[in-house]
Amino acid sequence: MGKEKLHINIVVIGHVDSGKSTTTGHLIYKCGGIDKRTIEKFEKEAAEMGKGSFKYAWVLDKLKAERERGITIDISLWKFETSKYYVTIIDETTRKPRTTWRVLCQS
Repeated sequence: MGKEKLHINIVVIGHVDSGKSTTTGHLIYKCGGIDKRTIEKFEKEAAEMGKGSFKYAWVLDKLKAERERGITIDISLWKFETSKYYVTIIDETTRKPRTTWRVLCQS
């Protein structure tokens, strides 16, 4: 029987406009949590809106308002697995910082 995968939980916090969503989206992509075709789609759509550098942020920023304004409005959660790990990433918004604590305390 194979070795059980380790669970890793990550919460990303930081100042407004410090690149939390972009960094988190890039990490998810580099770890294989989202495919290249989807990133290329986000890159094309972001470029059409004049926000080409936001392609990785769009992994987590799904709301139309988030994409138009270039800000994270609500907390985002993403789960994926690698060959060794189960990973859960929470991308926190500094606009509603207490949200994460509610989510974490309910589990």
